[in-house]
Amino acid sequence: MIHRTSTTARIDASITRIDAWLDRLVGPLRAHRIGIDQEHGDEGHDHGEGTADILERFARQADALHEELVHDRGLRVVGFVGATGAGKTRLIERLIERTDDRVGVIVGDVAGEDDAERFRALGADVASVATGKECHLDPGLLEDALTEIDLDAIDRLYVENVGNMVCPADFPLGAQARVVVVSATEGDDVIRKHPLLFQAGDLAVINKRDVADAVNADLDRMERDLAAIAPGMDAIRTDAEHEAGIDALASAIDERVEAHSHQDADHDHTPGHDHGHD
Repeated sequence: MIHRTSTTARIDASITRIDAWLDRLVGPLRAHRIGIDQEHGDEGHDHGEGTADILERFARQADALHEELVHDRGLRVVGFVGATGAGKTRLIERLIERTDDRVGVIVGDVAGEDDAERFRALGADVASVATGKECHLDPGLLEDALTEIDLDAIDRLYVENVGNMVCPADFPLGAQARVVVVSATEGDDVIRKHPLLFQAGDLAVINKRDVADAVNADLDRMERDLAAIAPGMDAIRTDAEHEAGIDALASAIDERVEAHSHQDADHDHTPGHDHGHD
């Protein structure tokens, strides 16, 4: 298991330095969104680096990861974000079961190896990241986790982010596609309550469709909200537990990855260039 290590210490130190600055400017909610440790103080810190600088640096790191994983190694890299309990782990399990590709998975959780063990049981090469107080993965954590996976022995990499509907929106990870997973059990207003994550995504999944009536969730309303918040984003309705909608999801992911590959072919791959990826 990977824990927050010295590899990301420089980024952590920079984030800590702007902790108080963020609190004064926009309050605790914003600080939480970009992963600031609320317990850090500001005495003696230099406030020389702003939020935009930090996010830009994360974006450059994500570009470098994308270059290595997608262009140098030819991997298909897909990220999954969504709340705890939305069904991300079960969906990834179903996708692993359906592919002939050799699969690696990086699992981000606040603590524990539960999800990682499930993927290992399916034969995937897995690295688990315990983020502690952090509510998202970032490119530095992903880079650390990649050292635990034999990248020469996989064709496809899935990245399951920490369960959260806010924090991951600001942190691209270099994937070709970001899948945002919600479920009927979260309520049919969950999409309109979390617009930023959908606007930062490529494909939406509305999972647990089989219990929508039981929890009084209007799936059509959820799709209308998505169309208003992120026009053009496709939504796939699934019931991962009973393997419904998984083939459609697999096809939609592959289409998004292929489309991204064609876009990349027309773009400059210099690190720092905006590929428009996760």
